[in-house]
Amino acid sequence: MQDPNQQYNYGGYPPQGGYGGGPPQGGYPPYAQGGAQPYPQGPYGQPYGQGPPPGGYAPQPGFIQPPPAAGGYGAYDDPESQPKNFSFDDQSIRRGFIRKVYLILMGQLLVTFGAVALFVFHQGTKDFAAKNMWLFWVALGVMLVTMLCMACCDSVRRQTPTNFIFLGLFTIAQSFLMGVTATRYAPNEVLLAVGITAAVCLALTLFAMQTKYDFTMMGGILIACMVVFLIFGIVAMFMKGKIITLVYASFGALLFSVYLIYDTQLMMGGDHKYSISPEEYIFAALNLYLDIINIFMYILTIIGASRD
Repeated sequence: MQDPNQQYNYGGYPPQGGYGGGPPQGGYPPYAQGGAQPYPQGPYGQPYGQGPPPGGYAPQPGFIQPPPAAGGYGAYDDPESQPKNFSFDDQSIRRGFIRKVYLILMGQLLVTFGAVALFVFHQGTKDFAAKNMWLFWVALGVMLVTMLCMACCDSVRRQTPTNFIFLGLFTIAQSFLMGVTATRYAPNEVLLAVGITAAVCLALTLFAMQTKYDFTMMGGILIACMVVFLIFGIVAMFMKGKIITLVYASFGALLFSVYLIYDTQLMMGGDHKYSISPEEYIFAALNLYLDIINIFMYILTIIGASRD
């Protein structure tokens, strides 16, 4: 039995069934027949018949020629025609997500502080709220229901326009409650609280974006502090006094200041350990809005208690 590796005579031409016994298919045309002129020069300066033929060798019997690569010759593809790496895409999506969150947040804050200004500086609105206290309880109920729905139901806060409807109802109800609460304070106290809140929130936001400290790992600590704060608030309801009010309001302003840093870094993503999904832009805006509103209310409480 003949060795398959010895079926070719390497000293001569391949046998019948090899390369076809003559010029390969699409391969070497005759150089010059009957005194004819040589064929035109190839792309590298040599005449056809010297060097690799344009069409290549005919495939051997039983050999299946693989399909050509989709991107061109070999494994090389034009890098400009390929999508950029995933980190670029993630950063682009994250930047768009941050812009959307801050646009929603600015709309909420404009509505809320517009309502506060209306209640504080317009006597007719203040008298109307005082004569219709049932609106306060309706707004409180709407605020709690919409907040719990957005916090607990993914379908509510992710589906458009349901998420915007719930967020709008929540913002209107919260704005009414804020306006009614602000009527207890003098206009100059409210303006001072607004200015301090704006400065504090701006400074904390810049700190959250620039610092190397990762506050996203402090979720458990913040929840524990929130439980202590709630119990402290229940106790403060029965132990009224200027000192305990100042301590409680200071603790609340500090706690929600840390929450503002925590929620800002969750929204930013990047190198932080935890981040919020870009689909949760309503939830991210809700978190930041509640942080800012609570900081404002506790600063206003501190100013009011210190001037009593």
